[in-house]
Amino acid sequence: MSRIGKKPISIASGVKVTLDGQKIKVEGPKGHLERTIHEHVEVKMEADQLLVASRLDPSGSALQGLSRSLISNMVDGVTTGFVKILEINGVGYRAELKGTTLNLSLGYSHPIEFPLPQGISAEVDTKANRITVSGIDKELVGATAAKIRSFREPEPYKGKGIKYSDERILRKAGKTSKK
Repeated sequence: MSRIGKKPISIASGVKVTLDGQKIKVEGPKGHLERTIHEHVEVKMEADQLLVASRLDPSGSALQGLSRSLISNMVDGVTTGFVKILEINGVGYRAELKGTTLNLSLGYSHPIEFPLPQGISAEVDTKANRITVSGIDKELVGATAAKIRSFREPEPYKGKGIKYSDERILRKAGKTSKK
């Protein structure tokens, strides 16, 4: 049985949850999200808590835990939101935000223009060379941060590139000359 799936999801004040068959809608102070839950999972509402139960015993256990995590992330997103911080390391590497387009200079012969998806906001700190990606959908925030990082992943010799703020890069020793 799923231990995560058995935990109830507490609904904070100011958050409205609507269940319509397998569709769940969550509205809060930061916005609203909706998602269709798998048919093998049942969601019940009791007072200020949501309970997720499996309709099928053997295969529904994994889906129960997954669905519980997805619904919990929706509730957390509309109340507090999610943030990913990226750091840019390298001489001449910089980022600039123009409207909803992120312009990146990452050592290529051309600048990279990345339009931010709807529901995602970004802030650029030019002095610290940091990009802060934020939004209410955890999946979309993570995917956007991963896409920005993929433009120039950190290399292991000097650590140049875009990395997550909590990421640790394993460094390699360079070549040494014969004596």
